[in-house]
Amino acid sequence: MHHLIFEGAELSGKSWIMSQVYNYLQPKFNQNQGRLDGCHWINSDIGVYGDSLGLPLLKTYCELFTVLASRNLIVEKFYLADAVYHSMAGKQVSNYTEIENKLVELDFKYVLCLLPEDENIIQKRLEDRLRLYPHYKIIAQEPRWYIEQQQTYLKLIQHSKIPCLMIQTYSFPDELILPKILRWLGE
Repeated sequence: MHHLIFEGAELSGKSWIMSQVYNYLQPKFNQNQGRLDGCHWINSDIGVYGDSLGLPLLKTYCELFTVLASRNLIVEKFYLADAVYHSMAGKQVSNYTEIENKLVELDFKYVLCLLPEDENIIQKRLEDRLRLYPHYKIIAQEPRWYIEQQQTYLKLIQHSKIPCLMIQTYSFPDELILPKILRWLGE
């Protein structure tokens, strides 16, 4: 089974890349007609990372991951997102050692999605996001902010014990990304 956490700055392409991985894992590992049980996609960022509910939620998700340990899991954002949001807001970053140890025990791996540090590309991605999801304007930032967010991810992930594959996302669709991830996973 594969246990993957997709992290990266906003607008880096996590959801698109996850959809490609899901579309590969789901049919390959599906066991039951009428039920999608080949891969479970968990979007854990429900608007609490960066506040006091982040750490308790992360611990609860670890319990869920333990229950689902025999299944393929792909997780969109996890404790690194909480740490990045805290750090960028100038707040104290929690100690995630217990959570990271659990993820190591469950054989999780990171896919860190990296956006090009080009403000014009980021501005275009932001405009596309706002067209698709108008509510995103509540949290939209200037392109420089997304670059700073990515740099914070890169700094924090250096301290992780979890294996990590970094994927640069220049444009979408990019048919080279999925094969790179699958080779890394031994698929």
